[in-house]
Amino acid sequence: MSQILTLTLNPTIDIFSDVESVRPIRKMRTENARYDPGGGGINVARVINRLGGEVEAVFLAGGMTGMWLDTLLGKEDVPRQKIEIAGETRVAFAVNEKASGLDYRFVPSGPMVTEAEIGTFMDVVRAFDGGYVVASGSLPKGCSADILIEIARAASGKGARFVLDSSGEGLKATLSQAKVYLVKPSRGELESYVGHALDDAGVSEAAADLVHRGVAELVAVTLGAQGAVLAHSDGVIRVSAPQIKARSTIGAGDSFLGAMVWALSRGWLLADALHLAVAAGAAAITRPGTQLCRREDIVSHYPHFPKLEPVR
Repeated sequence: MSQILTLTLNPTIDIFSDVESVRPIRKMRTENARYDPGGGGINVARVINRLGGEVEAVFLAGGMTGMWLDTLLGKEDVPRQKIEIAGETRVAFAVNEKASGLDYRFVPSGPMVTEAEIGTFMDVVRAFDGGYVVASGSLPKGCSADILIEIARAASGKGARFVLDSSGEGLKATLSQAKVYLVKPSRGELESYVGHALDDAGVSEAAADLVHRGVAELVAVTLGAQGAVLAHSDGVIRVSAPQIKARSTIGAGDSFLGAMVWALSRGWLLADALHLAVAAGAAAITRPGTQLCRREDIVSHYPHFPKLEPVR
């Protein structure tokens, strides 16, 4: 049994290419295409797997693209369980415009899922007997935001720590009705949750308030180039991001969360886990396109952080 279960209800295949410039009507010839398995929980599992963690990715997928997604995960040796659906797994496309250095991302909403397919997914969640359950990513059509509450309750009912990376109504509903160990909003997602803009002090105060009110045990807020804060029962920890040249911000949040969950599952101190998570997020943005952080990037760029355990 894996120690960490990641859940992805609306996965994707991420295609990334370079193009000289983005123009209307004309054909734009792309190059350097890469194809990655994607979706929040899947990406978190990929990071944990690279760090040597005991993880299993559970996801809904269907059609030829669902088979392709499973094949891509197999190439990375990610332990996984695919829940078959009738709909076709979505394919997202992003390009880097070399003339400006900007990324353009096109993300479809994904397939419709049925109650029966969600029921099979939940059967897997209820059977899990490990330490952490991570729900991350968007919800597919036909799936109520209440599914996150159901997942949280199933996890806590088995004694697992529930980790949430969501936004909007899913975030609000789950935090108000379920037991959450760790929640990871971005600054923008936290501002949406509280209903107003937050300066740096306000971010720390809002995160600490969530902990003090018992909404979550840990609140990690990612701040982009400014790093991240982590609120816990004894206060707030802030870690600045290293000054590096960003190549793409895609995948930074998933890299952050994957590294943090891995470190927490190993019993690391909270401050050390936050340092590692910020390092992983920074390592991801040094890679082009949809690539996640790599173990060697974390080790080589941030040797002053606690030494990573050897991969088994």
